[in-house]
Amino acid sequence: MSKFPPRVFSGIKPSGDLHLGNYLGAIRRFVPLQKTHACIYCVVDLHAITVWQDPEDLKRGTYEIAAAYLAAGVDPKEHIIFNQSQVVEHAELAWMFNCVVRMGWMQRMTQYKDKAGKNTQNVSLGLFAYPSLMAADILLYQTTHVPVGDDQKQHLELTRDIAQKFNNDFAGSISKNNLPAEFFPIIEPVITGPATRILSLKDGAKKMSKSEQSSAATIYMLDDADAIAKKIKKAKSDADALPSEVAGLEGRLEAGNLVGIYAALADISKQDVLNEFGGKGFGTFKPALADLAVAHLAPIAENMRRYLAEPDEIETILKDGANRARTIAQKTMKDVREIIGFVQ
Repeated sequence: MSKFPPRVFSGIKPSGDLHLGNYLGAIRRFVPLQKTHACIYCVVDLHAITVWQDPEDLKRGTYEIAAAYLAAGVDPKEHIIFNQSQVVEHAELAWMFNCVVRMGWMQRMTQYKDKAGKNTQNVSLGLFAYPSLMAADILLYQTTHVPVGDDQKQHLELTRDIAQKFNNDFAGSISKNNLPAEFFPIIEPVITGPATRILSLKDGAKKMSKSEQSSAATIYMLDDADAIAKKIKKAKSDADALPSEVAGLEGRLEAGNLVGIYAALADISKQDVLNEFGGKGFGTFKPALADLAVAHLAPIAENMRRYLAEPDEIETILKDGANRARTIAQKTMKDVREIIGFVQ
């Protein structure tokens, strides 16, 4: 059993508009975790600048993500909401991890390869090194659990490797400073639910993304009810009826995606969805999905707009959260500096 109290950390980048994939893959799961864990939810603005951001868009995106956390039901008094750049210890620990992690580990990161493509000589060093910052984000708070989508599993494995290597590299110093041998916890990913990876509404081979050329491919969290309904009803599907068993969705990417979205919004399994809609066509299923999505998402969008209309309130919450996060971070970094051997 871990000696660390159960603590959750997660964050979303303020780059581009927040969409359904962000909500179902992360934010949707933030609220129930509050019942069992101390939760720290971050707007990871340092990660956003690994590619150039318009300063005004960066600010707007930071407000939007904070508003989404609040609108979805995260309690900023019982838990912590803040933006990463207000706690400088994130960057400090990331540099120390840069000196622990091996180049070969970073070069294996598939998300870097996907984002850099053939342009590896012209992307920022930050884009290459950001998994080290992600590890710092998590381990700075001695986090035990991280809710992630399938696409982040590799980064979580890297974080575990960094924690283990730090604990091993500095085992003697950790012991000398009367600290536990497992100074950084070996974290556990929380990958749950029927829709951990939401796909484009226009191409089931692609992940739902802020960078889609067609706005019809992505449901944005600030879309109104009409936009949500239209996008779902026009979503790519196929001519076959829905199967009665989940195995029948294999190879039907768009159908599986829509069933997964329904299941996640209704908080049921994919099999439960097929028990109701198996044998029926998309002419029946899509309107039902549209009604469910509007009923679930429209109130959140309305609450987000209310928070966004009061930016001072968001700033106060972020500042308070940063102050509380910093208290934890400073304690960790004091110990890390002692372990490494820095004169303080």
